[in-house]
Amino acid sequence: MSAEWVCVQRQQDECRRYLDQFKVLDHPLKQSTITVLESRGTRSKVTTAANGSTLNSSNSAAMPAAALSLDPLNIAFDGSDPLSQFAKQQVSSFGKDPLSRMAAEMESNLSVSNSAASGARKSTSKPKEPANLLELDLIEPWAARRGAILNKYTTSEKLSIVTSFLTGGETIKPQTTMSEKVKYRLEQLDDFEEGSVRQMLDLSQQEYVVKIEQLNHELVQAWNQDQRVKALKIAIQCSKLLSDTSVIQFYPSKFVLITDILDIFGRLVYDRLRTKADYLLPGTREMKTLPENFTPEMVSESAKETCQNWFYKIASIRELLPRLYVEIAILRCYSFLAQDEFGLALRRLTKMIRGIGDPLVAIYARCYLCRVGMGLTLDRTYIRENLDDVLMIYHTIFNGGIRSEIARHRITLNGYISLYLPALDWILQGVAILTTDSQLDDILQRCKEKKNPALLLQSMMQSFRSDFIASRANHFVQILSSVSVEGLSRGQLFRLLGSILSHTPPPIEQRMNVLASAMKTISCMGNVEEFMQCAEMWAQYTSQHFGIKEVDSFLSTVLQQMTPNRAYEQHYHELQVIVDKIVSNAQDIHGILALDTFLPMLDLFQKEPIKLEVCKNILTSYRNASACDNAIINDPVVTNALMYISRVLNDSVNALTGEDERRQISGLVCHFIRKVDFGRDFEQQLAFYVEARSVLSNLDSALSTLIHSVNRLATSTRRIVKGQHTQKTAAFVKACAAYCFITIPSIIDVRMRMELYLQSGQVALLNVCLQHADSCFEAALNLIPEVPRTVEIDGKMQSTEGFVKTFVVNFLSTLVIVPDNPTQGVLYLLRLLLEFIPKYPFESTSSMLSGIYLHVLDFLSVAAQEVYPYHIVNVISNDELYGSDPKFIAEVNELCCTVCDKLLQHLKLLLESNALRAQSQLALDLFLKIITGADLSVDKMFTLTVNLWNLAVKNRSVIEPKQLQTVLDYTEHLAQVTQMESQRECLWILLEKMKSRL
Repeated sequence: MSAEWVCVQRQQDECRRYLDQFKVLDHPLKQSTITVLESRGTRSKVTTAANGSTLNSSNSAAMPAAALSLDPLNIAFDGSDPLSQFAKQQVSSFGKDPLSRMAAEMESNLSVSNSAASGARKSTSKPKEPANLLELDLIEPWAARRGAILNKYTTSEKLSIVTSFLTGGETIKPQTTMSEKVKYRLEQLDDFEEGSVRQMLDLSQQEYVVKIEQLNHELVQAWNQDQRVKALKIAIQCSKLLSDTSVIQFYPSKFVLITDILDIFGRLVYDRLRTKADYLLPGTREMKTLPENFTPEMVSESAKETCQNWFYKIASIRELLPRLYVEIAILRCYSFLAQDEFGLALRRLTKMIRGIGDPLVAIYARCYLCRVGMGLTLDRTYIRENLDDVLMIYHTIFNGGIRSEIARHRITLNGYISLYLPALDWILQGVAILTTDSQLDDILQRCKEKKNPALLLQSMMQSFRSDFIASRANHFVQILSSVSVEGLSRGQLFRLLGSILSHTPPPIEQRMNVLASAMKTISCMGNVEEFMQCAEMWAQYTSQHFGIKEVDSFLSTVLQQMTPNRAYEQHYHELQVIVDKIVSNAQDIHGILALDTFLPMLDLFQKEPIKLEVCKNILTSYRNASACDNAIINDPVVTNALMYISRVLNDSVNALTGEDERRQISGLVCHFIRKVDFGRDFEQQLAFYVEARSVLSNLDSALSTLIHSVNRLATSTRRIVKGQHTQKTAAFVKACAAYCFITIPSIIDVRMRMELYLQSGQVALLNVCLQHADSCFEAALNLIPEVPRTVEIDGKMQSTEGFVKTFVVNFLSTLVIVPDNPTQGVLYLLRLLLEFIPKYPFESTSSMLSGIYLHVLDFLSVAAQEVYPYHIVNVISNDELYGSDPKFIAEVNELCCTVCDKLLQHLKLLLESNALRAQSQLALDLFLKIITGADLSVDKMFTLTVNLWNLAVKNRSVIEPKQLQTVLDYTEHLAQVTQMESQRECLWILLEKMKSRL
């Protein structure tokens, strides 16, 4: 051996800290606060130090330098951080960014010039008054409904389109006189002979939409090329397409596509008229563009004449439907002619629509009229008139002619009735704006008196205010239970009502009666599919507003409907939604889990993927409901229910399960485990953990949580008996230790097993279960060679060397108080550690192994002391067990020599590889360990110490400049406090040699 290590007895405080120690009055990271006090002509700073004292900086010469050594940014920005300082500058500079600041400055300059020209103005202005119904924000925008209509009303049948603008341009002949020009334009409007009009047949829905988009493009292109008549003809031909109901189920989508083109046409006409309507600013000769809120008096006569010409052209269209649609499209242009023209035009067009014979075509024309009118005026009279006309002809929807038409199109009456919903919903929504409850009651009364009023009732529930529906929930249930529902299903109506009441509940006194009456009707429908559609919505209403009894009754009804003939196999989605809503909205989730109908409800899910999703959602809802409270689980029924759900999740985990899925399931199950608490009944608690271990064998995190929970249970037992175990409690903590020892091998992750073995051994040691502790420690050390060199963490490969070092340091600190097993020899566990540590594949350039050996020297230095720094009650550590016996001390010294030799060998390898920095650092570290724990009166050790210092000084350029001085100061500190005379003398001699080399 090149080293002859002899441990010395020393005081524990001799080497607590290498650096100088000093007291601090507050946390060193606490920031100082600077308050800037400004007054006229003076400015001073009051600095509040970390300890709370204040220093006045008005006289900076009197302030200590330490008080001013703040962050440079703090000094530059007067004590505040840069972002706060910039924010103050922005506030004072009118904006939050440079562009906003520039805009604010321009507006400020403009306001100053305007005030100078026209006098002082008021700083505040009145908010803009709404000019039409859409600006009231009381109605859902059409754009929000447009996509839903296009997605819902589709077809696979072939479509056709009639147009003359998709095959090429048109010929334009010159006109010289005004009469010829007018005559030619009228001829163009009627130019629909066979030679110019082309019918495209057998178009798919996608091809039809493409053709419509081409028409849209042609219209805009013609307008930009000043071909106004051509643009008008395209609008007319597009409007004519709305009279075609050959593919009737596509009609609502066709209406959306065509009216989009008409809207563009109307906007082009309006913008064109406005550009031509420049007016003379009163008192000046300057022409100005019309403002947004212009009046007809501001419009020039030429612009009015042009506007009238547009309406004359449209009035000359011979067919009713295109004449209606095109005039509605440019209805906004009436604002150029007269102030009150909108109301008159809207009522006139409402009466003209009465000439349309097909009720479907007519109601969509009324829808377009109401949609355009709502964006023009606040008047609602025409909307009510349109509704009156709809109710007047409502019966024709069900007459024989319509039924023959439906049969010809091979669609059901239900499918045909649903075509009316988008248009009728929009009209009724417009009627409901700013309407009193009594007026809505009148409309409801008129609607329910109609034959087959289901369509009207459904549209009313979708369009009227939800609070109006909720306050009359009983009445609606009675109506829906008794009226004829031809054309729609009763289940569809009750589903809609349930959706409304889930978000806007009825008055408290009505809620129970509403639920009872509705469920009575729903359960008697005789159609399982309709029942499930309704139950899916009423599940939320039931769980939100009622207790356990009503929820149990609701689930019982669902089970009765689903069990016969295995009907549940066709309704997994609806059942899943019901369970999710019941659990997520439950006021008492423990009560829900304890219901007799809950587990039978879960048994209906026979498909594993669906059952897995349902169980995952249940545990997620439980975690969300119990995350913010301290509620615990101690009901065996609830525990069994959650255990059953956890078993389903555990059984779904296999080798193909993704890491994210495994982590999510583990988190849910672990939350459940932590919530189970039987209080002082520790035996029942341990029995639960035993059952959970048998159920959750596929989840490492769940098993880890179980082990932590059992260790906590053993620690709680010790705390209750205050460390003095009885025969019963001793047997219980041994059972806990045995549980942990036999559970840990089931975990796949090696690192997790090592940590759990170490923790379980520490808990066993705390409870004086020495045999169990030794077994855990030995099992942990045996796993060191199995630790992989790298592991994947967050998608990146990282080395495990840091983990191994941390584990060894934790183990050594525990090993200080672990008594030796008489059958294994002196420091058996340490020898086992020294045997297995080299088997880990350390990097050749890594300093981890040498760092571990340095910590082992620390441990051996403590092991040689007469009294150890800490103990466990009732555990006899090696200081008491051996009593500093010379043979024991000799064994410790021998181990120190062995470890020191390994470090010297590593120093030699570093020298050969020219790693000067690592070599110098290791030399300094070993030097400190020797002067702290070894007897320097031994010649070999003293010589080794001097050589190590010389080696570190030799390469002083590669280490920190202050490090050598720190080591020198620490050596002097040891020489002053060491009690052994021989050690003190050696330290002073060593100190002289050290100083001579600096």
